[in-house]
Amino acid sequence: MEKLLVGLGDRSYNIYIAAGILGELGRLCRETGLKGRAAVITNPVVSALYLDTVRASLAAAGYELLVIEIPDGEEHKNSATLELIYDGLISSGMDRGAFIVALGGGVVGDMAGYAAATFLRGIPFVQVPTTLLSQVDSSVGGKTGINHRLGKNLIGAFYQPRFVLADLATLDTLPEREYLCGLAEALKYGVVLDKELFRFFESSVAELKARDKGALQHVVAASCRIKGDVVERDEREGGLRAVLNYGHTIGHAVETLSGYGRVRHGEAVAIGMAQIAALSVLHGFSSPEARDRIVDLLTKVGLPTDLPLFSANEYVEIIAHDKKKRDDGVNFIFNCGIGDFVIEKVSDLRALMLECGIKG
Repeated sequence: MEKLLVGLGDRSYNIYIAAGILGELGRLCRETGLKGRAAVITNPVVSALYLDTVRASLAAAGYELLVIEIPDGEEHKNSATLELIYDGLISSGMDRGAFIVALGGGVVGDMAGYAAATFLRGIPFVQVPTTLLSQVDSSVGGKTGINHRLGKNLIGAFYQPRFVLADLATLDTLPEREYLCGLAEALKYGVVLDKELFRFFESSVAELKARDKGALQHVVAASCRIKGDVVERDEREGGLRAVLNYGHTIGHAVETLSGYGRVRHGEAVAIGMAQIAALSVLHGFSSPEARDRIVDLLTKVGLPTDLPLFSANEYVEIIAHDKKKRDDGVNFIFNCGIGDFVIEKVSDLRALMLECGIKG
């Protein structure tokens, strides 16, 4: 079992990565000092696959268990579903001595984390990500929240977990589309922060698509190590952490315009990365060769790269509500070749979207 540390002083925590470690959850909760009752927040799909293992592990460690199931899907990452979580916690008499276990993908992790941050003004929580996307990205770093009809993740809080347990065996049951979404998020780190990881992707496409555990452990550990390092230096996105939004500003607009759930988050990020790779060339930050390598790799992995045919004005309206907006523009992350980046403020959003080749 690989163990990585996210160093945040008295809020530091470990990330545990290996195949077949879900049964260690209860022991790790005890070793971390968690006490009281455990509220497992999950969805019906994940519950059917992994709740029995989690229940047995927590029970063996002496924890009394509450299970709260929420609907599956990005379209349910909203205030109505959050109320379901609060209803379950309050009606069962959960107190400040309790803790939450987020068992599922990014939607479960984000919502359970936000519930933990706000219920009784904050109780501990543990991330148990069961999708590749959540293992390489959303479970690490403490970003929690919900969507609003005007934009993605506009409501939330920075709230760090007590630890993260990433069992690679849970990826065996992922639908192909969801699995590929996770590869998109991992590839993001290579494009802007680690050219060696990008090269590993280029040389290991077949192994990664086949879900080879050795290749997966390399990618998940590298992604968590990179993100942990960024979070240590900029926990609340005051500067450097914005690099993790590479491809996300356009990607979030794609998700919102398409309707949450129709275009998956990782697919939208892949589209956003392809567009930014092209824009990086137009703005003089990158080369056509780097753009072609990025788009070619996304295509080989099996991810979309074409922007859905909404108008430039529609994209601008959504991006203008994005949480990365400042008074004088929106910060965009452009790649400088492979493995480096620059953050530039864009004030003329319409011109930028027209550069992507869509109509006004």
